[in-house]
Amino acid sequence: MSAREWIGKDFYRELGVSSDATADEIKKAYRKLAKENHPDANQGNAQAEQKFKAVSEAYGVLSDASKRKEYDEARRLFGSGGGFNFPTGGQGGFDVGDIFGQAGAGGQGGFGGIGDILGGLFGRGRTTAGATANRPQRGADVETDVRIDFVEAVKGATLPLRLSSPATCSTCGGNGAKPGTSPRTCPICSGSGLVSRSQGAFAFSEPCRDCRGRGTIIDDPCPECGGEGISTRTRTLTVRIPPGVNDDQRIRLAGQGEPGRGGAQAGDLYVRVHVAPHPVFGRKELDLTIAVPVDFTELALGTTITVPTLEGKVSLKVPPGTASGRVLRVRGKGITKRDGAQGDLLVTLQTSIPAKLDDKAREALQAYAEAMAGHDPRPEITELLEGR
Repeated sequence: MSAREWIGKDFYRELGVSSDATADEIKKAYRKLAKENHPDANQGNAQAEQKFKAVSEAYGVLSDASKRKEYDEARRLFGSGGGFNFPTGGQGGFDVGDIFGQAGAGGQGGFGGIGDILGGLFGRGRTTAGATANRPQRGADVETDVRIDFVEAVKGATLPLRLSSPATCSTCGGNGAKPGTSPRTCPICSGSGLVSRSQGAFAFSEPCRDCRGRGTIIDDPCPECGGEGISTRTRTLTVRIPPGVNDDQRIRLAGQGEPGRGGAQAGDLYVRVHVAPHPVFGRKELDLTIAVPVDFTELALGTTITVPTLEGKVSLKVPPGTASGRVLRVRGKGITKRDGAQGDLLVTLQTSIPAKLDDKAREALQAYAEAMAGHDPRPEITELLEGR
């Protein structure tokens, strides 16, 4: 994309956020719009496909702190329309590019900041303008979501991931020209992507309108991508979910994002994992947790209980006089990560109180209550009450 096209686009409006939006607000807006306009959910809807490309492009700039800063400064200086004006007057005229070149070389006059900003857009001076206009651009990062069950999160899984996203056009190989033809050098800018224009006593360079700053012209565009070199295609990737992945964790697949321009590397694909809860087990870091109901008599008299694990079952001894809420630890029955780190199974004993009692059970409990009449189960509270 040329400098004029980049500055002229309102990426904040594409995402529906303000120019002072936080990184989280930008990410949230992108994920919402990308999901609504994803090609998989809008088969044959060209408008949705264009919107999907637009929000992906906007997120690619605004999600990168350095790109966003450069974009904001350029728009502040030149306005959202991509054009800029300098007052006329003075004698002799000069090339604004010289100012930027001097600033980059340590010249005085307070233009260092402007030179730094424009260095990435228009080049530092006339000698490097063409090279900068056609500078390769890294592809944007892409994010998608997958949902897995609790056991897959604990043990790890290998999942097929179907994606519809921008990719290098397979018909033209990314050059944008119809097979059998090639792009030709732009005769207006001689391939530099920039042309000089005078305004009163001032002269400056701007992106060539004939080639849109690319330096080449495509006479016969590729029928698949329309000359862009990038088309939306569906592909299937294999994603390896590591053991112990957390809910809402992102997994990075390097080089699987949008393709770069001008031979630059592709962006990355981030897979956000959503883990479904388990009806019995919970999780605390590498430990698995489970709550096991037990009778009062089992806690008072002691017993042996059988507890499920993700690999089978284990037997646990409950000592006599165990309190409700006590946690028993089963070593090595938690999550085992690839680096060898291992968690345990934490078993919480919870007293189960029957909702109804038959006559025999009620009589037995009443007899127990009479036998324990002299026992105070809450001595600390009793002492506090009597002290008042």
